[in-house]
Amino acid sequence: MALWMEAGSEPKTNEEIVDLEAIAALKESAAIELKEKGNEYVKMGKKHYSDAIDCYTRAINQKALGNSESSIIYSNRAHVNLLLGNYRRALQDAEEAIKLSPTNVKALYRAVKAALSLNLMDEAKSYCEKGLQQSPDNEELKKLDKQIDVKISEQQQCEAEVSKAVAAAKADSGVCLSKKEILSYLLGGTAASHLEKFGVEETNATHSSVSSGTGPKWVRVNEKRTLHDILKSPNIIIPGIPVFFVVSKKSNFYKDFKLGNWAPPQ
Repeated sequence: MALWMEAGSEPKTNEEIVDLEAIAALKESAAIELKEKGNEYVKMGKKHYSDAIDCYTRAINQKALGNSESSIIYSNRAHVNLLLGNYRRALQDAEEAIKLSPTNVKALYRAVKAALSLNLMDEAKSYCEKGLQQSPDNEELKKLDKQIDVKISEQQQCEAEVSKAVAAAKADSGVCLSKKEILSYLLGGTAASHLEKFGVEETNATHSSVSSGTGPKWVRVNEKRTLHDILKSPNIIIPGIPVFFVVSKKSNFYKDFKLGNWAPPQ
């Protein structure tokens, strides 16, 4: 057990020592009880995940358990954050668990899962290797290791293709890549590689302006889509570095902006 005290406040009498030991025992008991309660909430399903996180957090805040037991609680909280899709928090919890107990295989596994979800391939590979060192026959870690290798290979291929596209665009020959060629270079081997087959018109849409050689071209896009998702669409591929103008529809300028009766600031 552990009991945190300020410097110079150490107990001096037997009575004080007994009191502090009693407080420490109560805090330790409370922490263990909160941990078990958190485990019960996890078993009860998604509606109770926030309750589980609260219990684990309160157990940690007791600061009454040793490194090994505290590592388990951090790892448990990482597990719940993974289930909720809170990957950054899950990774932080898993890393804290690993600091407290480097041999905690569950914490290493959860660190791999979180890092993989965050596309942090170096971290995922490192934690996976450490996990396999601790548990060489762990089938789940072996599967994740293969997934990581595939993703790293895809990233390297994509980076090579992007470099190739950039080099071609900068070439002095004046050759201009088509939208399909640029899209193929940028999206090849990714989950978005099928986008070249589709347009971007959708219902419940707002407008976005795309510059072309003859002036602005308006394309209807769903306002609920992310900018990243929109820019992956083939009709949004534009030459050079894109510049975005955010204009309120309620402003007096909006009408002129939409009609093209304006000029960008110099």
